[in-house]
Amino acid sequence: MLQPSLSVVIPVFNEEERIIATLQRIVAFLSSKHYSWEVVVCDDGSTDSTISLVKGFITKETHIKILELTHAGKGWAIKNGVLFSAGIHRFICDADLSMAIDQLDRFFVPDSKCTEIVIGSRELQLSKRIGEPFTRHVMGRIYNILVRRLAIRDITDTQCGFKCFTGEQVFELFKKQRINGFAFDVEILFLAQRAGIRVREINIDWYYMPSSKVRPILDSLLMTWDLFKIRWIHKFDSNF
Repeated sequence: MLQPSLSVVIPVFNEEERIIATLQRIVAFLSSKHYSWEVVVCDDGSTDSTISLVKGFITKETHIKILELTHAGKGWAIKNGVLFSAGIHRFICDADLSMAIDQLDRFFVPDSKCTEIVIGSRELQLSKRIGEPFTRHVMGRIYNILVRRLAIRDITDTQCGFKCFTGEQVFELFKKQRINGFAFDVEILFLAQRAGIRVREINIDWYYMPSSKVRPILDSLLMTWDLFKIRWIHKFDSNF
């Protein structure tokens, strides 16, 4: 079987209310493209009907795969999903589609030899954040300040859930990933910068979804602690 040009990797945890609508939109969009593709749903140990709903949908769509995992966090699901996928380009996509899927075309060029990582940003001049509560935005900006001080200096928005990698980058970066929670993005981009891989941000239109799985206080504390862990874990890496 030929390697698909694109893999769309969707981490899910108890997404029964929206996963089918999300898959329908993604499949409808990708079906109009000339390049080959697959969708990998990586389930982080859902306890609702997410898995059964996806399996039912898969019977009609051969381009979709599901990877069932034990519950360990978003970073854990994405690491396994990205390594499991087979595309030349691998696009991480949040299950809530807070960025419309038709913006995907801006993240990669089919059949290209591009060696940069392309990530969506909600903080560039032309970016738009629609419907986000003020307190949520402030918390995100505070976290970004901490990220810049402790890990990465030149990226305006490490936490946006839409990022595109190539296969070579995947094996170089995700095999080293140790953070299983929401701060995994910082670790991957930290490793990318240390490896000399260019990271390019692009502006996106982003819509706040009130059913986010992020617990504002607890997860903010855990993500801050993970910033210190990232520096310690990779302090003695011999590959850099």
